[in-house]
Amino acid sequence: MTASDLSFALELADLADALSLPRFRALDLSIETKPDLTPVTDADRAIERALRERVALSRPGEGVFGEEEGDDATAVRWVIDPIDGTKNFARGVPVWATLIALEREGSVVCGLISAPALGHRWWAARGEGAFRDGERIRVSAVTRLADAAVSSTYGRDLVALEAGVWHARSFGDFWQHALVAEGSTDAAVDARLAPWDYAALVPIVEEAGGRVSALDGGPPRPKEQVVSSNALLHAELLALLNR
Repeated sequence: MTASDLSFALELADLADALSLPRFRALDLSIETKPDLTPVTDADRAIERALRERVALSRPGEGVFGEEEGDDATAVRWVIDPIDGTKNFARGVPVWATLIALEREGSVVCGLISAPALGHRWWAARGEGAFRDGERIRVSAVTRLADAAVSSTYGRDLVALEAGVWHARSFGDFWQHALVAEGSTDAAVDARLAPWDYAALVPIVEEAGGRVSALDGGPPRPKEQVVSSNALLHAELLALLNR
């Protein structure tokens, strides 16, 4: 990872924000249903297309693995979710973001979350720490699940957690993991995700001192649930979820 990688990720985020914000709550927003029954808007498609074109122009030899147009299958690729939280975006809820990660030879070296409707941006590069809006962030120091604030996407996990944690709520999507990275929430249990849903989150949480894994404690994997935490209570959380 070089400083220019993160700088370029920030440039891509600027481009994405310039396209997404004008379409947020637009009266003529186009919403379609994909074959997997998930929604896609004209903004999703326009953002990914624009970022692909920028990568092709500025970073010859590098490719894109995106939600809407697939995988270029290059050794160096930008993993992009043009809008994470499309249902929120389509309904005018401001909790959505563009997720951008750079993967070199299978290893994610930097990640970025840009949530312009919330007015925040999180990023991290390996060995460089994690940041929100330019300020260094760090996970919490809570050591017991009984004292922890935990977010969960699935209702069944939320029910299982409520009796064993201090505070359980569902923030969902990227936001719950960003809250873990900045120490406002101690752990987050997500749905079965695609690589573009979690690639950018991993370096941000880990560079903030946290941990991200699948339910079995291994690295996040496609079509598996993803769990993030401050690392201190990760084992206890996984044990509870795996009962």
